[in-house]
Parts: sequence; C-alpha cells; structure tokens
Amino acid sequence: MPEITAVAREIFAAQPFTALLGAELTGIGEDWAEISITMQKALQQQHGYAHGGVLSYLADNALTFAGGMSLGGDALTSEFKINYVAPAKGEKLVARANALSVGRRQAVCQCLVYSSTGEEESLVAVAQGTITAVTPTAQG
Repeated sequence: MPEITAVAREIFAAQPFTALLGAELTGIGEDWAEISITMQKALQQQHGYAHGGVLSYLADNALTFAGGMSLGGDALTSEFKINYVAPAKGEKLVARANALSVGRRQAVCQCLVYSSTGEEESLVAVAQGTITAVTPTAQG
C-alpha cells in the first residue's frame, strides 16, 4: 500500500488545475481519499459562496482518487453526479470520498463535501460517481 499511496501523491502533484486551486491531498487510504481547499475570494461566486465548480472539482477528484486506490492504480471518472445541499461558506472546503462497490475495472464511489470554520463542519454537497481503471489501451 505505501507504493500506491506514493503514486497517488505523485499524480495529485502533477495536476496543474489542482495547483491553480491550491488544493491539498490531506488523506489517502486503501479505498478512500480526502482533498481540501482553503477558501479564497477568487474561488467565490457573486454571493460570496464557494463557486459550484470548485465543489464539483473537489468531488470529482476525491471520487477518482478513492476509486483509483480501491482499483489499485491510476483511474479516470466515467461519470458523476453532484447535489449541492447548502451554500458553501467558511474557511475551508473538505471532500471525503470512499469506494462503495469495487469490481475488476470500475468502482462506484461516494463523496461528501463539507465547508468548515474552525472545528465546525457543514455538509454542502453530496456526489456519487463511477471510476474506471486506466489501462494501456485506454490511454492511447
């Protein structure tokens, strides 16, 4: 497991969009992942809440990392759905995803996205997605 965790961290660090948003891979395990972003004004929409695209990025990336870990390697999102359940305001956004069902080539994963200030967290989005293992033929 330490080897795949290192690979996951390398993949995360190699994502230019992730760097642009200032996201951090704050936790990774056998079938789960946690990604966080410190809120900045540039990530807000006109009402001062985190933009839905930022929440969507967090959910998508956390789902893919949880699925990739459960499938044992690099992975891509096949599809995902997100429900925004409350405005995201606070100091930090945290996405926690885990694999619910894992097959040979795909995993169905769930992600909960929270907005937090200090120790207080509030659920702001719920997502579910299908994650597919990357194969040499899928890359070509």
